[in-house]
Amino acid sequence: MSLPLFKARRPAHEHGLTARLFAATISVAALSTAAAAADMPLKAPPAPTAYQWTGCYLGINGGAGASASNSDATVGTGTYLTGTDPATVGADGSGSANQTKLIGGGQLGCNWQANTVVFGIEGDFDYFHSNSNFYNNTDTLADGVTTFVAGQSLTTNYLATVRPRIGIAADRNFAYITGGVAFTEANYTVSFADAAGAVGSASASKSLIGWVVGAGWEHAFADHWTLRFEYLFSSFPSTSASGTIVGPGGSNPLSGSGDLVIQVARAGLNYKF
Repeated sequence: MSLPLFKARRPAHEHGLTARLFAATISVAALSTAAAAADMPLKAPPAPTAYQWTGCYLGINGGAGASASNSDATVGTGTYLTGTDPATVGADGSGSANQTKLIGGGQLGCNWQANTVVFGIEGDFDYFHSNSNFYNNTDTLADGVTTFVAGQSLTTNYLATVRPRIGIAADRNFAYITGGVAFTEANYTVSFADAAGAVGSASASKSLIGWVVGAGWEHAFADHWTLRFEYLFSSFPSTSASGTIVGPGGSNPLSGSGDLVIQVARAGLNYKF
């Protein structure tokens, strides 16, 4: 007769020891993994990308413009003004004048960037109504009695330019120089009147093409928006006119010419496509 088999039962204290050994093993493994992770080099975050100026833009501008003109008047030999009077009137009718007015308009252009060098082309059109003028009424004719007024005026209504730009970009800042062709229309007048009733004038209107140079600084305060400050100097050829002074008992030819310079200081806001 065989005896029943009984499985030996482990003492309770052996079960507790096994559990503690297992927990210790897990803890050591976790600490080893953390230590290895701490020894690994940290990956540096990617460097920020520098702003790129390449692209086209459209914007508006506004500021102040100053027009200046140097004008000459000539009175020819005739039957009304005689002796030294033609030279006196011509000298008093010659001079210079300037005027400062608000200017405003818009611009359109494109830029191309290579490393830190930026090259661009821009066209702009601004409303600019100026009237640089002078009138001399402090002299008399040779008789010492007859007072007269001689003067000139040159009026503009707009200023437009087409200009390459080139400069250096430092991330979101762009400093540049510029130069090109300038366009405007001049309305020119030279005039004379005296106390004896003589009057005379000569006028001409002419579209002018001149040159322009300048410099500026532009800042990209957002990915598609830039703010700029700019100075431009433009110069135009002379506008000439001829007419006649008609007075009691005679007349004299009257002619004159005036050149034009425009300086602009303005701010601009552009949207970059």
